[in-house]
Amino acid sequence: MKVTLLVIGKTDDKLLRELIDKYHSKLKHYARFNYIEIIDPSRRKSMSVQDQKKQEASKIESLIDKQSRLILLDENGKAFSSRSFASFIENEGLQGNSNLTFVIGGPYGFSEELKIKSHLQMSLSQMTFTHQMVRLIFSEQLYRAFSILKGEPYHHD
Repeated sequence: MKVTLLVIGKTDDKLLRELIDKYHSKLKHYARFNYIEIIDPSRRKSMSVQDQKKQEASKIESLIDKQSRLILLDENGKAFSSRSFASFIENEGLQGNSNLTFVIGGPYGFSEELKIKSHLQMSLSQMTFTHQMVRLIFSEQLYRAFSILKGEPYHHD
């Protein structure tokens, strides 16, 4: 399985970066994993929110493999338990969808056009986290999902 994680902006916090990298290196034992950081257009004060979303969407679309399933991490998306997320990944693979692209958007979320093009929008929590924390939390949950699928003892019910 090929899994790509696209994120808007860089992870500035060194400690978070180390933890994120730890999970990314572990993920490479389960899947062809790719992590891509996209420059954050929100740092440009002259751009409207809608223009920022459109610019992000354009960049995201240019980086997505056309064979990939686009999954947006969005606060209003579908919530999963760790086990149900693992099942989702397994089912995608069983259905022949072995190329998944997850996207963590910018501070204003995603354009409506990108949401329409997505296969799924998923939520990590109803709580609000920093985008840098979401990268760590999602990376850990992705690792957990693969370890569940392999029957490894990382996850305890």
